[in-house]
Amino acid sequence: MHYYYVVFSPIEALICSQLEPKPFGAYMARGSKKGSAERLMFAEVEGEFGDYFDWDYAKAKCVTHESGEVKHSLYLSIYRVIEHIPLEQYKNIYLVNKDGSTLPLEPALYKTPSNWRGYGLYKEHCPVHPLVVSSLEPNMLADYIINDTTKKITVPAIIFNDIRIIDFNEKEDTGNIGSMYERDLDHLKDCIATIQSNKDKITKTVDRSFDTKFSYQIIDNGFYFARGHKIIFYPMLSPEQLKEVDYDWGKSANFF
Repeated sequence: MHYYYVVFSPIEALICSQLEPKPFGAYMARGSKKGSAERLMFAEVEGEFGDYFDWDYAKAKCVTHESGEVKHSLYLSIYRVIEHIPLEQYKNIYLVNKDGSTLPLEPALYKTPSNWRGYGLYKEHCPVHPLVVSSLEPNMLADYIINDTTKKITVPAIIFNDIRIIDFNEKEDTGNIGSMYERDLDHLKDCIATIQSNKDKITKTVDRSFDTKFSYQIIDNGFYFARGHKIIFYPMLSPEQLKEVDYDWGKSANFF
């Protein structure tokens, strides 16, 4: 059986594999040899749609080895992947720790974040990567990034998540979010102030190279996949839910 996976962090790629999602996540994180370790995020998609990707090549080359070992990965594309995938093809997404432990997240109906405070902090993952603050809630931000032709730069599709925002007066009340707010706090406050004071300034880049500082602890409501005028929402599990669903994954991701 063939599985198709869209890796959206730390690279953008469409990969065919004979591995099911969790073994695939473990393989991609650790490789076939001891010593390598990488955090990554990917989505499973229902393949063999359209004619942009070479599905015949995938089926011909992603085959079991003569030894009986399954084919771990066959790259079909490493560039401009998500713009060619209709949202209805996406299934679950998976968050992988460096030890290979893999957490699935299921799609749910989009709704305005219950903790919306008039602005949001967002980590864009694919095809661009900055940390930005915006006066728009997630679905409106996606529409602005993709469809607003009044600005010079748009992208055909976007994957991003929202970031937990601390109580700037009582930082410890935010809970365990690692080192996210241990540096450049004044810069973040200035970016938020710019958004709040200037109604014409819809987004403001906070950090152009945030990937190395990203951790699962700082995810707020969840992930958003958008293309055209449509959006998919993948809710993030709370620490309490993680204790029941996959305590080992949560521990590896430093939730507790």
